[in-house]
Amino acid sequence: MITSGNIVLQRDGEREFDAYLAQSAGAGPSIVIFTEMFGMARHNFEMADAYARRGFHALVPNLYWRSPYPGELGYDEPDRSAAFARLAAFDVDAGGRDIVTAVNWLRGQPSANGKVFALGFCAGGRMAFVAAARAGVDAAVSFYGMGIAQHADEFATARCPVHLHYGLKDPHIPQPEVDEVMRLAQGRSNIEIFLYAGAGHSFFNPIRPGYHAASAKIADERLEGLLERVCPVVATA
Repeated sequence: MITSGNIVLQRDGEREFDAYLAQSAGAGPSIVIFTEMFGMARHNFEMADAYARRGFHALVPNLYWRSPYPGELGYDEPDRSAAFARLAAFDVDAGGRDIVTAVNWLRGQPSANGKVFALGFCAGGRMAFVAAARAGVDAAVSFYGMGIAQHADEFATARCPVHLHYGLKDPHIPQPEVDEVMRLAQGRSNIEIFLYAGAGHSFFNPIRPGYHAASAKIADERLEGLLERVCPVVATA
């Protein structure tokens, strides 16, 4: 049995930092899910619900709440161009502060055990890395995170286990960016990078044309292994 719904984490005038929360009845770890550039969508909520059924407290924060249009955008035009424009204008530092707010809120819940796992996709993959560097999460996993190479100075502050997954056929993340991320991660045993030769962008998302089942299966096994190691759900009688 889970409970779910929308909550408000912070207010700034008439604007609200909203989030979707799904949680189990018992105590357990938390997971914060950072969405693609299109914003909070049904499949993000369904993922949160699935984690809640496993015993997690799952939060999907709306990091675009400060934007002129903070809602969900579609995959097709003109929404697609609007999503890219919103992402280009996105204030990563403000988003980083919002992540700290979300993580601290999760840790402050009486039914949470203090462990917080960050999981992000696309633009949210970058923010999962930011969560590792700035919010003190216990682990972070990024799928096809765009722009992580721009955080060169923060690889040293991302001290928790971090997994970075890239499809080598991703038109949105050129090979030089992947190479730079690999260079920045050298000598940092907590940061692991996984490359998928047959996969492109959105290879982990089964509702997108870029879904690559074979790569997604391997990536999911790696994700589950890290979850079990860092944020296990302890069964209660």
